[in-house]
Amino acid sequence: MTYVEILAGGKGTRMGNTDMPKQFLMLGTKPIFIHTMEQFLLNMDIDKIILLCPKMWISHAKDTIDKYLSDTSKIIVIEGGSSRQETILNGCKYIEKEYGINDDDIIITHDAVRPFVNQRIIDENIKKAKKYGAVDTVIPATDTIVESSDGKSLSNIPVRNNMYQGQTPQSFNIKKLMNVFESLTEKEKEILTDACKAFVLKGETVSLVQGEVYNIKITTLHDLKLSNAILAERTNE
Repeated sequence: MTYVEILAGGKGTRMGNTDMPKQFLMLGTKPIFIHTMEQFLLNMDIDKIILLCPKMWISHAKDTIDKYLSDTSKIIVIEGGSSRQETILNGCKYIEKEYGINDDDIIITHDAVRPFVNQRIIDENIKKAKKYGAVDTVIPATDTIVESSDGKSLSNIPVRNNMYQGQTPQSFNIKKLMNVFESLTEKEKEILTDACKAFVLKGETVSLVQGEVYNIKITTLHDLKLSNAILAERTNE
């Protein structure tokens, strides 16, 4: 089976003075996370969609889903974790408990606040996750990337042709993902920024899927304004 985890655990502190996490803010006429879920509901290869959010927002999320989506039969809402890794694992453990995990089961993990993911990206994630076991969605870096070890002075300028900007989805064979997470040392867990890094730390291959420039993550008010512009342009087209 192919599952999706919509990661909606963030509190949106960089969004400014809002009374709710950023994933629940309006984008056009619908909340951001509803736009995101709609893209995965369109894909016929996906069996279940799990939204993981803070415990205090579960009821709100369920009410919002019922309000905006006509078919909710594939959707499950559960509590996320205190970190990205814990949230992803919570979803995997839920799948294991409720459905069992087969050798070829796939999990697609995606930010709730990336509403412009398209079907090509989703299809390629599914295809490559089945083939390679781990996939990251990326776009080539267009600006020169500089590195500073102390935050005060430049220590390195990597070759730009080798640099990419990470997006989501990130997709995995579920059994392989859980095994990799379970093998991490405490020190490795401390430096973990996302699931693909866990695979890199363990020397596992992570295949790449070409993302899109407009597959942006809505983190700040500027991102939200830009996203409303993108949505308005698509509506006009």
